[in-house]
Order: sequence, then C-alpha cells, then structure tokens
Amino acid sequence: MYNCTSQHIILQNNYLNIYGTDINNHKDRYFTIGENKRQKFAFANMPKQISVISSVKDTYKKEFVANQLVEAHINPSLIPEMRHELLDVLYTYKNSLASDNEPLGAIKGHEVDITLNTDRPYPPVPRRTAYPANPRAREALEKHIQELIQFGVLRGGGHNE
Repeated sequence: MYNCTSQHIILQNNYLNIYGTDINNHKDRYFTIGENKRQKFAFANMPKQISVISSVKDTYKKEFVANQLVEAHINPSLIPEMRHELLDVLYTYKNSLASDNEPLGAIKGHEVDITLNTDRPYPPVPRRTAYPANPRAREALEKHIQELIQFGVLRGGGHNE
C-alpha cells in the first residue's frame, strides 16, 4: 500500500463507525487509526511521498534518454510537457526501437509466413514493371531493398522460390 495512490475510498458504514473515518459530513475530512478516535489525521495534510518504483523508473528513463536517444532530433519548439509525454511514450515502447544491442533487422520470434493464393510453379514474371518509377526513385528503392536484405528483414529469392 505504500506505493499506490487512491482516487476514491469505498468503505462500508460499520468500518466507518469502528475506525472513525469521517469524510462525508464535516468540513474537515479526517481519519483515525484504531478504536480510540482521539488522534485525527487529515486527508488534505498528508505528506506526498515519492514511491520507490517511480524513482527507479525515472532513473532508468534518464539513462534511456541519455544513451539511446542521443542521436534523436526532437523538435525544439515542443513545450516541456509535450516533450515529457513524448519521452514517456518512447520509454514505454523502448523494446520496439532499435538499440546498440539489438540493431534494426529481423526480429526473432516475430517471423511472418506469407501464404500465396497460387501454388508452384508460379506464373511467369511480367516483362514490364508493375509500378514504373523514375530512375532516381528506382535507384533509391533498390538501395533500400539491399539494406533490408543486409539487415535480414528480407531475403533474396527468384520468381520460382
């Protein structure tokens, strides 16, 4: 219970009477511990404690930002709250990002089998390209495909594989 926060307290009436919790009828909301009902603790005056879990998470998040997001270019015009939210999302989904230990490439355990609607032997390859592109775009596309093959995301194959 030390590390949790509560927005609502739902107690039965007998619990309220035994332990002296009075949050409904007086202007000061308080609770007592035990049956003597002498020492009252106000809900509004409770000191805010930083949970150990959140402080450890903040430490790991700072390490993540310092080590993994060094080369990331985040828009400098973002307000601090938006930047903080963006870093929270990136930290939450950090396993989806490439890192030094796990570079971009084929993800083990997430292989996909593509089932074709035709069987071997496959029909002959058409003589012209399905989506004609200008030479510059074709060159960039070939470079991108070669990088994906190099990283292991795609594998080369002929038309009858």
